[in-house]
Amino acid sequence: MAEVLEVGEDLGEGSFVTAALEGCRLAGNRLNLDVYPDGCRQFLKLFEKRREEIAQVEFLRLNCNEALIDSTLGSLPVLKCLKSLVLKGGHAQDEFGACQQGSLTTLPQDFGSLLCLTHLDLSFNSFSRLPSCITDLASLRVLLVCHNSLVELPEDFGRLSKLTFFSAMKNQLRDLPWSIGELAALQRLDLSENALQSLPDEIGCLYNCMELDLSGNQLMGVPDSLANLQSLQQLRLHSNLLVTVPASLASLPNLSRLDLQNNRLRSIPPEIQHSPFVYLRGNPLGEPEIPLQSGNCISELGRVFLVPSEDSFTVTPDGCKVILACGIKFYFPPGAATSSLTIHFQMLSPDPQWVKLRHHDILLSEVLELRPHGIVFQQEVQIWMPYASPQTLHEREVVVRTFNGQSWSDLQTKVEWRGKPKHMACCSIPHFSWFLVVSRLVENKCSVPSEGTLLFSTVDPSIKVTFPPGVTEETRSVTLQVLSAEELAEITDDPESRAGPLLCLSQNSTVDFLRPVKIQLPLPPGVTGLTLDRSRLHLLHGNLQAQTWDDITSQVVLEFTHLYARFEVTHFSWYWLWYTTKTYIGGIARKVYERLRLYQVNFIALQRKKDPEQVLLQCVPKNKVDPVLGKLHDRYQGPEPSDVVELFEGEQFFAAFERGINIDADRPDCVDGRISFIFYSHLKNMKEIYVTAEVDRKGQAVRGQVSFYRGEVPDNVPEDATKKRRGPDSHWLATLPIKLPIGRGDHSEPKNGFSFPPLNLGNAETGYLTQANLLGIAGRIGADWQTIGLNLGLPYQQIQRIGYNHREDLDSQILNMLFSWAQQNSEDQNCVEKLITAMKESGRQDIADEIETVIELGRQKYRASIRRVGLDQESNTEDSA
Repeated sequence: MAEVLEVGEDLGEGSFVTAALEGCRLAGNRLNLDVYPDGCRQFLKLFEKRREEIAQVEFLRLNCNEALIDSTLGSLPVLKCLKSLVLKGGHAQDEFGACQQGSLTTLPQDFGSLLCLTHLDLSFNSFSRLPSCITDLASLRVLLVCHNSLVELPEDFGRLSKLTFFSAMKNQLRDLPWSIGELAALQRLDLSENALQSLPDEIGCLYNCMELDLSGNQLMGVPDSLANLQSLQQLRLHSNLLVTVPASLASLPNLSRLDLQNNRLRSIPPEIQHSPFVYLRGNPLGEPEIPLQSGNCISELGRVFLVPSEDSFTVTPDGCKVILACGIKFYFPPGAATSSLTIHFQMLSPDPQWVKLRHHDILLSEVLELRPHGIVFQQEVQIWMPYASPQTLHEREVVVRTFNGQSWSDLQTKVEWRGKPKHMACCSIPHFSWFLVVSRLVENKCSVPSEGTLLFSTVDPSIKVTFPPGVTEETRSVTLQVLSAEELAEITDDPESRAGPLLCLSQNSTVDFLRPVKIQLPLPPGVTGLTLDRSRLHLLHGNLQAQTWDDITSQVVLEFTHLYARFEVTHFSWYWLWYTTKTYIGGIARKVYERLRLYQVNFIALQRKKDPEQVLLQCVPKNKVDPVLGKLHDRYQGPEPSDVVELFEGEQFFAAFERGINIDADRPDCVDGRISFIFYSHLKNMKEIYVTAEVDRKGQAVRGQVSFYRGEVPDNVPEDATKKRRGPDSHWLATLPIKLPIGRGDHSEPKNGFSFPPLNLGNAETGYLTQANLLGIAGRIGADWQTIGLNLGLPYQQIQRIGYNHREDLDSQILNMLFSWAQQNSEDQNCVEKLITAMKESGRQDIADEIETVIELGRQKYRASIRRVGLDQESNTEDSA
């Protein structure tokens, strides 16, 4: 049989799979059909037309989200030479973007006849039990069953005596069979994110095990037999329910990491506590035991810790406590859910679409979205959201704000102080949708019945609102907020004008009160009833929609005491008492109020030190510039911040690159080649983008600039701000220089839109990987390229950039990733070994085996050449004999 299968010439639609069967000359025959649509159908066609050739295939990958996967499985036992088989789901996504499980729940009974199989990957499927035929695979060395629904392993699991790596991460295993101790060759065992409550003593018989991951289970203890694992280097037990651990773990001779974080350890043996490789954060060490009270079962509930890559969790009728990687916590009491329910979540960056700030609100957190929306639980679900505490919370309060699909509302919130900078906002949530933490002016509320009542401010108790009997026929809800005179004094900065506190009144009815309501306000600072000049005192009524302040002094009857002014009104809005010699007081008040909504900021444009084409743009309040630059100093470099400029809340501004530097116009926030921002004073106005040069940078660096300026006038910008503009782009704000260094040229023929330099990875003695070898490897990587790139050590931002620049072309993404890494590591003598390790860590044992085969052939050729020229020591010895 030919080493390269020439197929596709007579298969019509299936002709595209020819490339998947080529490039296998050095490492046997492979079929990589999971990256093509209808791969299973193509396999069945090939099997029907070229059965004898397909029977010699050694490496096979199939997509278990396809309808014909069961029919395809029936043909697999014929592949007697098969060494590596990947039957993974997760290639399709649901409406929320989550990976869908594959359809496999069982395997054909004669599947166990694949006696040459050494690598089997069944991840992201729907197995609840491992098929019994798997234990017949006597040559199996690697078995991956991650992200299934396994509740148990076969009792004879120990028959897989050659197994070196077994991963059952993210299943529902409750216990392990005693035969697991018979896996004498096992080196890596991953049982994380299951439901294990205990371990068999036989686990201590895994004498060759170097890595053992039991994190994310429900273990309350571990057997003393773990101390027998003399080869163990890493033991992960974090996120369990451990109350004790054996001291003998500290004496394991090769242990370099013992992770006990996020358990219930109140005390541990001193041998462990003082070991440098032990991690204990998240345990109540030294805290006394708190006895359970009747009906309080929160500490008995299972805890679920999610890693940053996870975007969903499951709630059962038993209840649980869930902790997201970002620090958000949930408490689902027993009985809250009537059946198991999968909750999806995502964190949204601050954006006006999701952030509904009222006047003088401050945003303190990102936005959390929980799906499905509108879900109803049988009992209240509690949520804890971490937030960044502003410099001052004087006369303010923290609330969790939520959206119910029609309107935004604030939830009754309790604040838990955890010390700087971590604070938690806790509340009971009535539904699932969007949530954020907001600092607002303190609200005082009351219900006004027909017999009347009294409402006063907790910020300034001298501010009172009196509702007389008969003020209303139906009970109304009234809200009072106060902006203090001290805060306003800094803004007025006018010795001839003094303003009292700003009173914000609202009600849940559009009907005026039936009788006048009496309001008491303190006189402006420095003014008393004895020194009062009534001609200088003005009462202003605010119309916030029209951004106007009307002087209503002549429309009401003002009464004065030594400290207060009293007046009556029949409807509510905002009221403001001023003492000034000015005649047009409404215009002054409007400008002062505008300054409450006007913020001084600096612009920053920084370039990443390792990749200067990656530019970070920020709009930062002037008092936060130095701390922000300090945090970014290690990763970014760039010019000094811009001059201080002023922006209005809700105002749109743009950043544009000039003098030979471009941005990608396909970005959703790019308008006419300009990056769009909307300024909210306490939102994170930050963009991270990639810039490119219009000119060739092989010979010289390119200097350019980024300019910030206002764009089209938003509707909610005050009128006097719009008058300053002469055109849509005339209001320049700031300009900062940037510089793209000299680029490195490429030297080979272009392929797929870019070129590759000639490469030989490795050395003559151990064997080379050539450019042709890398192209063959790239042709089989498929959708795993991002995982492989991360395991190769490429920065996440670089991988994102590759994906974005070649978002319509999977082949270009793979080639760019692989050759970028190869070029960066061409001088590293161990780079081939690193490539093999990355492939194994990414679940691509098939590619790792191919690379090892290529290298072994290289070694053989090298030895043969040594013998031919008479330099081989053994050959010389034999000749002399």
